[in-house]
Amino acid sequence: MVKQTPFAITLLPLILLLFVLTVIYANVEAEVEGANKSYGVYNKSNNSVKLFVFGDSYVDTGNLVNSESYKPPCGITFPGKPAGRFSDGRVLTDYVASFLKIESPTPYAFRNSSEVKYGMNFAYGGTGIFDTLIDGPNMTVQIDLFEKLIEQKVYTKHDLESSIALVNAAGNDYGTFILKNGSTQDIPAFSASLIKQMSLNLKRIHSFGVNKIAVGLLEPVGCMPMLTATSSYDKCIENFNLVSQNHSQLLLQTVQDLNNKMRKPVFVTLDLYNSFLSTIATMQKKRAENSTVTNPLQPCCVGVSEGFHCGSVDEKGEKKYTLCEKPELSFFWDSVHPSQNGWNEVYKMLQSSLPKLIDI
Repeated sequence: MVKQTPFAITLLPLILLLFVLTVIYANVEAEVEGANKSYGVYNKSNNSVKLFVFGDSYVDTGNLVNSESYKPPCGITFPGKPAGRFSDGRVLTDYVASFLKIESPTPYAFRNSSEVKYGMNFAYGGTGIFDTLIDGPNMTVQIDLFEKLIEQKVYTKHDLESSIALVNAAGNDYGTFILKNGSTQDIPAFSASLIKQMSLNLKRIHSFGVNKIAVGLLEPVGCMPMLTATSSYDKCIENFNLVSQNHSQLLLQTVQDLNNKMRKPVFVTLDLYNSFLSTIATMQKKRAENSTVTNPLQPCCVGVSEGFHCGSVDEKGEKKYTLCEKPELSFFWDSVHPSQNGWNEVYKMLQSSLPKLIDI
């Protein structure tokens, strides 16, 4: 559980670096809504559990069709080529789907050309609970898209009653808020507004008939490589982790209140905050014992110099990024996203919570 800590944050020059949480892939040209075409024939014969996903790049598996997630070196570990994930391989959605013994649900952008019997992924990298600097559907709009599919009878009442939702967002909201305001002074009030809207979003998803909803606590943003770079990837920035800790504490209380009102455990929290910290600490301990072990705070894929990032190429198409020797041993893939190995280790930490999702 998240340890309760007094919430006090001082303004640091590092604050603007949170901007990267929102705009690292700002060259996105595609809009999911713009992909709207006439609906094809859907296979409704499969009665297995379905997974519906809402949120940001930590759970997006391919909705940003013109983004860096579809360019090398993303996907080099899985599936062996760029496939729309902001990682070298699998992300959180893939691991939750594997736990449910189903394939990862189809990204909404490909709903007309792919199998949808495993559910649908509405998550869109760079977005948040509210609008961010990325021109994409915030969580409210993502849920609107879900509702449209229900109205069009793409999914039946039975489908929804036996389905599970995965929700993860907020990091990009904080990045946008801090960049626009240039101060952390009003973050506690902003956190409260985020949690209030998240509560409304969770209740709305449940109102459609979804009986189990997993919601991720906010990852420790102070451990993002784009921040730890200032300490040569030596340690997390605790002042920033307080943002995550406070947000997660509020979210935990909200989920508990919702479950109490409904008199059943509809909502299950996935403790990304402590799962990240625990995994990083374990890897750091191993590194202290053996200096050849990968530094968990150091990204695997980085730009060769300022102005370039993972996946950058110049006008001649030449790579302007470098890769670590063993991506399969890294924790972070780039400046904000875990690698497949990172997500796998986090998934191991989350496994004790996941059985609650199938106890309907």
